[in-house]
Amino acid sequence: MRALATPSLLAATVATGLMAGLFAAFSYAVMPGLHRSDDRTFVTAMQQINKAILNGWFMTCFLGAIVALGVAAAALWTHGDRRAFAFVVAALVLYLAMFVITAAVNVPLNDKLAAAGRPDRIRDIASVREHFEPGWVAWNIVRAVVSTGAFGCLAWALVLHGRSSR
Repeated sequence: MRALATPSLLAATVATGLMAGLFAAFSYAVMPGLHRSDDRTFVTAMQQINKAILNGWFMTCFLGAIVALGVAAAALWTHGDRRAFAFVVAALVLYLAMFVITAAVNVPLNDKLAAAGRPDRIRDIASVREHFEPGWVAWNIVRAVVSTGAFGCLAWALVLHGRSSR
C-alpha cells in the first residue's frame, strides 16, 4: 500500500482540481455569459452542454476522484501518514458533498430541462428557464466552493505527505 500513497494522492488531487475548475468556470464565466442571452439561446446552450458533458473525460474525473481518494486514504492510513490522511478524509467528505449535490439537485434540473423538449417547440420558454437557471446556478456555486475546498485539502495533504516521506 505504501507504493500507492503518492500516486493515488496525486491522481485524487488532479481529478478533484479538474472538477473544481469545471464548476468554478461555470460559476464565473459560462453561466454569467449565458445569463446575458435570450431564453431560447440559454435553453439550447444548456441542453447541448448537458448532453456533451456526459463523456469519458468527465466521467473519469468525476468518478475517478472518488476511487483515487479512497485508495489514497487507505494507503496513507496503512503508511502511518496520519496528518495527510486527515486532509484526504476531509477532501473525501467535501467531494462526496459535491457528488450528492450534483445527483440530488443539478442532474434532476438538467433532466427537467431536457424533458421540456426542443427549444423551438417550447411554448413558454421563459418559464422553463426560470425554473432551471436560479437553482442550478446557486447550487453550482456551492459545488464550486465545496470541490475547491476538497482540492485545497488535497494540495495540503500532498505537502504533508512530501514532508513525511523524507
